[in-house]
Amino acid sequence: MRGVILAGGHGKRLNPLTLVTNKHLLPVYKKPMIYYPIETFAKIGIKEILIVTNGEYIGHFYKLLRTGEDFGVKLHYEIQEGNEGTGAALLCAEEFAKGDDFMVILGDNIVTENIKDFVDDFEEEKKEFKAKILITKSENPELYGVVEFKDNKITRLVEKPKEPFSNYVNTGLWIFKSEAFEMLNNMKKSSRNEYETTDVLNNYAQQGQLTYGILKSKWTDAGTFEQLYKATALMKELEDNAKEACTFEKDIIY
Repeated sequence: MRGVILAGGHGKRLNPLTLVTNKHLLPVYKKPMIYYPIETFAKIGIKEILIVTNGEYIGHFYKLLRTGEDFGVKLHYEIQEGNEGTGAALLCAEEFAKGDDFMVILGDNIVTENIKDFVDDFEEEKKEFKAKILITKSENPELYGVVEFKDNKITRLVEKPKEPFSNYVNTGLWIFKSEAFEMLNNMKKSSRNEYETTDVLNNYAQQGQLTYGILKSKWTDAGTFEQLYKATALMKELEDNAKEACTFEKDIIY
């Protein structure tokens, strides 16, 4: 399986910070935001990773990340022309995927747990399903893509509904079989004048071919000032908890 990180867009909700750089290069606690999705892939053994971003800042990404050797992965880069949505960005990965299954992470997603089971389970599930998404419970579902599910299938997915019908949301981590590019190539623009990956996921849901995994740990994205602060606080909390656990273990030993 190959990995794709979507790290384009203009990050207007984070202006003026994003007037001079891509939002995925902004700090989340002690690391640039882009480190987190790379580390998520590395933990689960996905070594071939494509970063899709704007041409304006691709040099910034390369200066920071180089070939990915420091992470134990091999990084590839692709420029997304224009700003026509996640669907258009994902199409930039068609040649990179080379007919393999691939996992997508929206670059501003911060996942703290090892999601290897989420990926490994798809090997069996893909006999029945064509795609899989990672979902989590949210206190503010109206800010995200809200999902409804029954048994092992996603039955509905609506982007930022005014009246959420569920507390479960789409985290922005998805697995696709390579045939998804056929559907992506036939997409039409949404009311937001963008090509939406959500439309592809919805199509699979309507066909009964979209499954899911539920995130067990805390999650946030970092696309607004409030969420960026929340992501930083979360990483600080995790570091503090790890230090406390380490101190507790030493006290027991001595």
